[in-house]
Amino acid sequence: MFPRLAPAVLLALVITAAGSHPGFAAEDSVVATVNGHDILLSDVRAAHRRLPQQYQQVPFETIFTGLVDSLIDTRLAAADARRRNLHQQQEFKDQMARIENQVLQRMVLSKTIKEVVSDADVRSRYKKSAKERAASGQVKARHILVETEDKAKAVIADLKKGGDFAALARERSTGPSASDGGNLGFFGRGQMVPAFEAAAFKLKKGAFTETPVKTQFGWHVILVEDRKKSEVPSFEDLEQFLRNGTIPGGRHRLY
Repeated sequence: MFPRLAPAVLLALVITAAGSHPGFAAEDSVVATVNGHDILLSDVRAAHRRLPQQYQQVPFETIFTGLVDSLIDTRLAAADARRRNLHQQQEFKDQMARIENQVLQRMVLSKTIKEVVSDADVRSRYKKSAKERAASGQVKARHILVETEDKAKAVIADLKKGGDFAALARERSTGPSASDGGNLGFFGRGQMVPAFEAAAFKLKKGAFTETPVKTQFGWHVILVEDRKKSEVPSFEDLEQFLRNGTIPGGRHRLY
């Protein structure tokens, strides 16, 4: 929350919660009211779409509360600034003029793209992307990273004798996930380096690689603990990216 707000601003704040999660029927549902001005569910969705690409991959339901808090903080801070007449200062007016030009530039580019790329094209791209995401799925994996192939083979030998994967990871892995038993959580295609991804997605649930996997980081032994279907973002969340011919997300290369 915005720190050290003036008492007058705090007294003027009235927040009316419409629910603890975004399970509302209409986009005009009021999720909060600040100084008499409503924050709508559609405002929260718009804030989600303005996030950097990597954060847009976080499910809306997961980040919903944080987005609402951020919008409330912004309204409170703006009210406090107006109370101090900061909006009358020349610095504010100069920055607003620059922002106006930037927004107008984005609007004309967006309009041009929309005129060139038809709605049917965008829908077709979305269906193709959604199908690919749904088919690719995700795996939940652990890994043990060591410096040499021989060390990786020794780990595999111990696993075949009944060794505990997490315990061996804590003991031998040189990767940053070692303290957590090599846990990498769930990930989808395109998020790991190619060799690691290829090996992980070939494994069945509960299986580990019986041949060491080499990447630029070293030699890996991989265990797949679970598999699930990938979540497909809504058309609204991807529309602008699809019109631009891009898909949000990218390879984080293990770490």
